[in-house]
Amino acid sequence: MSFPIWGTPRSRYPRRPERHVAVCRIGQMSQAAPAITRSPAEVVRVTPVSQAPNGICYAVAGEVAVNSFDLERMIAAVPTKVAAALERKAYYFVPLAVSQGDETVIADRYDVALSDNAVCHRNLNLGDSQCVFISTRLMDDKFSVAFEFYINVGHALVERAGVSHDFSELAWSQVEAGVRGETSLDAWEARKLATAGGPDAERFKNEYLDATFSDTISIYLLSLYLDVDYYDLRERDYPLLAPSALAERLRKVAELFPPNTGFEFAVLYKRRG
Repeated sequence: MSFPIWGTPRSRYPRRPERHVAVCRIGQMSQAAPAITRSPAEVVRVTPVSQAPNGICYAVAGEVAVNSFDLERMIAAVPTKVAAALERKAYYFVPLAVSQGDETVIADRYDVALSDNAVCHRNLNLGDSQCVFISTRLMDDKFSVAFEFYINVGHALVERAGVSHDFSELAWSQVEAGVRGETSLDAWEARKLATAGGPDAERFKNEYLDATFSDTISIYLLSLYLDVDYYDLRERDYPLLAPSALAERLRKVAELFPPNTGFEFAVLYKRRG
């Protein structure tokens, strides 16, 4: 898949991965009866889990927004080296995960009455395993569902394996060079605090590197699954990282986590016009 960027035309690069916030869009539909809700533990008990060739465990429960072909390819796009860090995790793709005070319930289909309290995802620890429930019906297309999944994968990888030294050096050299923008609001805020000086500057620098490594992994995975335009990643709350700097980070992540067979990464530069 390609990652188109507007700018000076260049040759096609070889193949090559939050605190980024996924945008949840709520679509309404009429329905005659309320959705059935179950506890996450019950959903885990009654829903069979599949394992993709890359090792990722996943399941589908209820009327989800992504068809089986797209879902299987979405999961298969995660490079094996990334998937290895997801041991003892299972991803459950459900219509809605709904917060009810201190509890979470899972709806079997979209219900407008539940949507105000629905969350993009919810984690449930069971023994030494973790189940991640992703609300597919809060998001209106496979881009958004996939990005929410890949954001979770990026966080899990950083929590398990930490941040690559080579990536850290690259990202921080860009900060020192004054490159504009960032990959998420968390990275943007941590960067400002890390460069402001003060006794906590080093802690904020580490938080910044965690955030931007996770962000870049998520964007990389998304670009393996879909063609992603640079402008699709823009948010209102912070300026997006400059195209050339983002491309550098993505290529570095691609070196660390090469695509699986059947997937490819390329940065394409388009001329305006």
